[in-house]
Amino acid sequence: MDPILIDLQPSSSADCPTSQLFSNSDLLEGLDMALDSTGRASPGSQPPQAICRQIIINPSLATALPTRSSDAVIAELMLSRQKVSIDKSASNSSKRNDQVNSPNRDPGSGSDQSHSDDEEDHAVSLIQPHKISDHRRIQRAVYNSYMERFMEKRVRKAVISAGGDEENHAIKWLVQQDLTPIIASPRDYQVELFERAKTQNIIAVLDTGSGKTLIAVLLLRYMIDKELENRSRGQPKCISIFLADSTTLVFQQFAVLDCNLDQPMDRFCGSMGCDLWSRSVWEKYFNDNMVIVCTPDVLYHCLHHSFISISQINLLIFDEAHHAKKNHAYARIIKDFYAAEQGESHRPKIFGMTASPVDARVDVKKAAAELEGLLHCQIATATDATLLRYGPSHQQEQVAIYKPLREPYESSLCQKLKSKLPVLSKPLIFAKSATSELGPWCADQMWRLCLTDEEIQRLEATLARKFLAKTSGEVFDVLDDQKVELREAQRVVKEHVFDEPQPTLEHLSSKVMKLMDYLKERFERTTTDKCIIFVKQRYTAKLLAELFSNPNIGTPHLRVSTLTGTTRGEASDLRVSFKQQVITMLKFRKGAINCLFATSVAEEGLDIPDCNLVIRFDLYTTVIQYIQSRGRARQTNSKYVHMIEDGNRAHMAIVKEVRKNEGILREFCKSLPADRLLAGNDYDMDYFLAKERKHRIHTEPETGAKLNYRLSLMVLANFVASLPKSVEYSELQPEYVMLVQNKEFICEVILPPYSPVRGALGHPMSTKQVAKCSAAFEACLLLRQGGHLDANFLSTYTKQLPVMREAHLAVTSKKQKEYHMRTKPSIWSHGRVSGKLFLTVLYLADTSCLDRPSQPLGLLTWSALPSFPQFPLFFSKGRKTLVTYGSPPRALKIDETSLDKINAFTLRIFDDVFSKRYQPNVMRMPYFLVPILSDIANEGPPDPADWIAWDVVAEVHRMSNLAWDENTPMAFFANRYVVDPYDGSRKFWSLRIADEYKPLDPVPANVPRRKDKRRNTDNIMEYSCSLWRKSRAHHTFRVDQPVIEAELIPLGREYLDEGRRSMMQTPKQCFIIPEPLMISVLPTTIVAMVYTFPAIIHRLESYLITLEACKMLHLHIRPDLALEALTKDSHNTEDARDEQIEFQRGMGNNYERLEFLGDCFLKMATSISLYTQNPDSNEYDFHVKRMLMICNQNLLNNALNLNLYEYIRSRGFNRRVWYPEGLELIRGKGEGAPNLQSLADKTIADVCEALIGAALLTFHGTDDMDNAVRAVTEVVCSAEHDMITYADYYKLYQKPKYQTSTATASQRDLALQIQLKHAYRFRYPRLLRSAFIHPSYPFSYERIPSYQRLEFLGDSLLDMACVNYLFHRFPACDPQWLTEHKMAMVSNQFLGALCVSLGFHKHLLHFNSKIASSIRDYVSEITEVRLEAEEKAAMEGKDRKDCRPDYWVETTKQPPKCLPDIVEAYIGAVFVDSEYSYAEVERFFEEHIRWYFEDMEIYDTFANKHPITFLGNFLDISMGCSNWAVRAQLLPDFGDGQPPQIIATVMIHNEVVASKEGSSGRYAKIAAAQQAMEVLLGFSPTDFRATYRCDCAHGASGDTKSLLEDVGHSGQGTTLV
Repeated sequence: MDPILIDLQPSSSADCPTSQLFSNSDLLEGLDMALDSTGRASPGSQPPQAICRQIIINPSLATALPTRSSDAVIAELMLSRQKVSIDKSASNSSKRNDQVNSPNRDPGSGSDQSHSDDEEDHAVSLIQPHKISDHRRIQRAVYNSYMERFMEKRVRKAVISAGGDEENHAIKWLVQQDLTPIIASPRDYQVELFERAKTQNIIAVLDTGSGKTLIAVLLLRYMIDKELENRSRGQPKCISIFLADSTTLVFQQFAVLDCNLDQPMDRFCGSMGCDLWSRSVWEKYFNDNMVIVCTPDVLYHCLHHSFISISQINLLIFDEAHHAKKNHAYARIIKDFYAAEQGESHRPKIFGMTASPVDARVDVKKAAAELEGLLHCQIATATDATLLRYGPSHQQEQVAIYKPLREPYESSLCQKLKSKLPVLSKPLIFAKSATSELGPWCADQMWRLCLTDEEIQRLEATLARKFLAKTSGEVFDVLDDQKVELREAQRVVKEHVFDEPQPTLEHLSSKVMKLMDYLKERFERTTTDKCIIFVKQRYTAKLLAELFSNPNIGTPHLRVSTLTGTTRGEASDLRVSFKQQVITMLKFRKGAINCLFATSVAEEGLDIPDCNLVIRFDLYTTVIQYIQSRGRARQTNSKYVHMIEDGNRAHMAIVKEVRKNEGILREFCKSLPADRLLAGNDYDMDYFLAKERKHRIHTEPETGAKLNYRLSLMVLANFVASLPKSVEYSELQPEYVMLVQNKEFICEVILPPYSPVRGALGHPMSTKQVAKCSAAFEACLLLRQGGHLDANFLSTYTKQLPVMREAHLAVTSKKQKEYHMRTKPSIWSHGRVSGKLFLTVLYLADTSCLDRPSQPLGLLTWSALPSFPQFPLFFSKGRKTLVTYGSPPRALKIDETSLDKINAFTLRIFDDVFSKRYQPNVMRMPYFLVPILSDIANEGPPDPADWIAWDVVAEVHRMSNLAWDENTPMAFFANRYVVDPYDGSRKFWSLRIADEYKPLDPVPANVPRRKDKRRNTDNIMEYSCSLWRKSRAHHTFRVDQPVIEAELIPLGREYLDEGRRSMMQTPKQCFIIPEPLMISVLPTTIVAMVYTFPAIIHRLESYLITLEACKMLHLHIRPDLALEALTKDSHNTEDARDEQIEFQRGMGNNYERLEFLGDCFLKMATSISLYTQNPDSNEYDFHVKRMLMICNQNLLNNALNLNLYEYIRSRGFNRRVWYPEGLELIRGKGEGAPNLQSLADKTIADVCEALIGAALLTFHGTDDMDNAVRAVTEVVCSAEHDMITYADYYKLYQKPKYQTSTATASQRDLALQIQLKHAYRFRYPRLLRSAFIHPSYPFSYERIPSYQRLEFLGDSLLDMACVNYLFHRFPACDPQWLTEHKMAMVSNQFLGALCVSLGFHKHLLHFNSKIASSIRDYVSEITEVRLEAEEKAAMEGKDRKDCRPDYWVETTKQPPKCLPDIVEAYIGAVFVDSEYSYAEVERFFEEHIRWYFEDMEIYDTFANKHPITFLGNFLDISMGCSNWAVRAQLLPDFGDGQPPQIIATVMIHNEVVASKEGSSGRYAKIAAAQQAMEVLLGFSPTDFRATYRCDCAHGASGDTKSLLEDVGHSGQGTTLV
């Protein structure tokens, strides 16, 4: 909307040309207000025109308060907290003194006050402090008692842990530092292996789960980047091949690569029929893809037919490389094609992956040497198990000995079937052995599995194929006979009576009984544990799954299934499809299945979740089977069980042999040459340091403390330990990345995301161990320079953190203070220049609401008024109309005579209509009222004099009232305004002469009675007289005067209050005589309009006062928005859904919605400013500096310095106190408007944010944010944000070198790929690359920073886009609803789904195997959920794209945080690359986000899932309890070196039911709410009331809203109680 402009009338053409236009926030001519040092408006020497012109011509006019540095802000914040503490102490002391001095004083008593005995209203009293209810007082006492006990325990614990005085504590710390192990990160050996694989062929021999696939992904990405560069130089195309030994592994590894690589790729296996494809088909696939995942047979087929040559392959990856032997396809590829290729430059690089170089019972050294020779590789492995921190956890290995098995035999059922099933030799053999291995019950059950209808069909097909190969003529007769025998056998099985299994040796073997003991122990109750039981045969897996599914054997918490191979075997092999296998693994991953009976297919390759229990029901035969199956037990404290028959020497020999071979394999790996060992970066550190002479020492001049290379590792490790933890980074440690340049090692240390220093590069060193120390040393120096390490090299994080804590930056919304309030605008007391007035005409759009004829009313002011917005007035019977305005283009030139007449007319209105008689004083009048000609429209003649009904003014000036006598015609008394001179509450509209009544006739029955019983109302005469009895005795009235039928005008005229219009009284019929009354000279048409004037002028004055606040802040804000931003209409305005306390009616909209909008823009503006002005800062500094600017305490401090509280409107219209000030009252009750108001600190801070929202909304639709930017600058008062216009942001931005450097082919390719997802072309591809670099990715690889800075920026931009959408799409929704539903739009859960939908996850560069697996798992699930939603839409006859947009809430897994981070980082990158175009952010929202949120009702449930909302709804709605609260309090520093914590408690009926500590109030409250729900879920209302003695009526407590604000609004602190 365009800004409203004001045409100010000049006193002369020289002063201000008529054509000069000013914005309304520059206010008015005559407001010659400057700003003094306190920020208050005060008279100044500059003429108003100069000030207005300054504002317009020079938009960089100094801010209302001088900007301050971040250090100054911190100092002021700390001072504020100290002041609060002192005030509290003084207050408590004062309270104690009061109690001592007045022990018997009634707390409810006060001083005597005289009250007006007004018949309608009571006088307005001063605001009294808000009283605390009894239950709140009790609640507070219980809470304080709980906290005292809690603090006592914590202090005792702290004292014990301190171990004595400070000196002993320091010694203890030093000892701990000396013993702190510096264990290398798993990334150490991964980086080292990756760097080595870039230059030579490697076979990585690492344990299962140690991140081999991550290295393969990194190597593929490296080769792809290299290939893109080669292609850009015109070299022939090459492709990378990833070989997997089975179809299942092909699909699994493809899914992993597809999640982590951003290039086209495809997968192939023999079951797809690709052996029949032509050359052209293969060429298309090879040309269209950068990576192919396939089985080795597929590649061999392509090489054999020359569809591709070995020289066209740049990288060959062998998964499970130990299979490369003899005639395996791996070996054939190498022998027939790789080795045959002449010249190393034409051969691809080879990377093999295996957990063991051998997979048979052969000589380890020999087999390893053969594998190296065959694959033309060198084995590289780790030397120390401590380097495999993310490999298998330390598990317990147990040997489970079961009793000797019985001899196998044929059961009765088996004997019956033996003669009928000669074709089923394998099942017959197994059935006999199963009587011993599994037990008779399992042996018989096997036939039910083998002879199902489906299996019979397979058997018949097998028989047919065999017989068709014969030439005998009897073939078909024999075939038919055998089919009949099969059907007969099936009938026998169906008729056989199978007993229910019992846990006895009669039914089960001792081996199965021992297995049952393990499973029942593990799954006796609900658990998240997972288990795999390895068996040799599919029959065994199926039978055991069938057995343990039976309730007699299994437990209610045991959910079993099988995982077997998909390869084709015999017809009776119980073969499963690949799809069934995938579904089983998905269910196992989700927990729907928690126990798998698996064959060897689960040993290697397949991505199976970590298990707590792995049992070898059938023992392994080779060391690799042992190693790989043991690798499935990766959970902490997991068990690996070997099941051995008692006395079975063969079993014992197998166990001993594999352990022996594992030891040989380990020794073999250790004996490898040093250049093939991955030693990490900690090996024999002191030895290498002793040899190194380059290392430096830094000495602190202040303390003498020394920092050397060895100590730097410990100093850095302890600093990192002091940083806050998160879900994604729960175990913080420095990460070291080693590079080799010119035969020297250069190490990069990467610190966790929340570190104020991101990392550092060390100096080149001869050994990697010393290079690591060098990197740590440089990082420590950077931390010391930034003040993050003190002069003793101890972390200052715990000392600095409280300054940024929400608890320290918060303000309370509960405690109220009294502040001065402006009651009248300054314009009424300034700019009085004789000879010129300005006319504003007041109209009603629908005058019929007045129920009588009316005419417009003119308002004459000394200065021109701004253009006011229309606003409604509310009348009885549900009617309303708008107040509109008109104004002539010129000022009214007036002489003293005319001015006196106008003044008389105005005073007559106050006297007759409002019973206020003022002493005439033209120069003290703030404004004048004049009648306007009825036929004047909104745009009348240019001369204001032509608008005014001068004849009416003259008549009113000539006489004070209308006289009458006995000769006055009867028509004279009709349609007159009659006033009771002795009772200001009685005014009448005269209608006609009532000839049927005489003055002494009794008062008719339907006439409203007078309330005052002291007056005589026996007849019409007495009813008409308001004199008291004594005065009445001195007056006589004619008995022959006429009786007039009239209407008594009611007093209640709250036209601004829609809620009271139903209570408005209509005029009531009455009968009066004229002699005791006065007939006003004012025309009734004027009076009818005048009755609306108090409401109108009250609203106009409110506009003017709030516009003065805008002028003080140099803001151009629409008057309606200015008023809304400064309106607090109740004691608890911020609690929108609660019952409003001391609600002030008729004030219009309050500030809460604008505050919601302004809060978000404040976050965005400060984020942009920090990103712009601090190119070298990290995300940590950004958060700190932003919090200092936007915290409520800073906003409050600045508002107090500006006296902004004076402009806040907290009182509704009162008909007793709206009158002009400064006039001498001669007659009538004089009551000044109260000038004190009670405001909470948070209210004042919220108003600052609301003003930002109003400044933004004023120019909504114009893309002009200058006004809002200026508002932010004014309220934050910080040098970190001193912009005046939006364009200033980009003007101050200096592009970093990494952004403008020449992009590589890979980076340019990324930009082209992303452009296909979102139609934006990047000018700077390296900037885009930054958006996809995870913090774990070494900076030294591409010299581009991680996405954290862009994510910080993009987060605020996305917030703004979402809030802007919700704010304008749902104009009637309150801030709590908006906050709750915004949570869905910006939640990690949604943004993770959006990331996958856009395919962004494929482009992420990271160096963390845990992240890779998390991304893969989430992508798998969200893709499945999306497909299900699309299929459901198709079934309903819709387009698949029209599926439910909220499908993403159905996932059970939360996405890894990196996925939502890169969406936000991408938005930030687009914003920066487009030169800060917010329109591009809006376009991204419209194209990719809005579709999900067109219907917000579907997210009501999502909003209610927030822990605090869920708890609130559960207590308020489900339990009907309103006596509950969540409290938070900052815990003191216990001297234990830990960061300060905040404790949150949940109280129900004065009982603490949950308490949790957290690093911030937000997280502590969420954790406490979650803990409370764990306690409360399952309660019925009856049980709840009995347990907590709840007798509440159903209704909400209101804590939910305020709590949600803590977690939903950035910059809002925790409310401490």
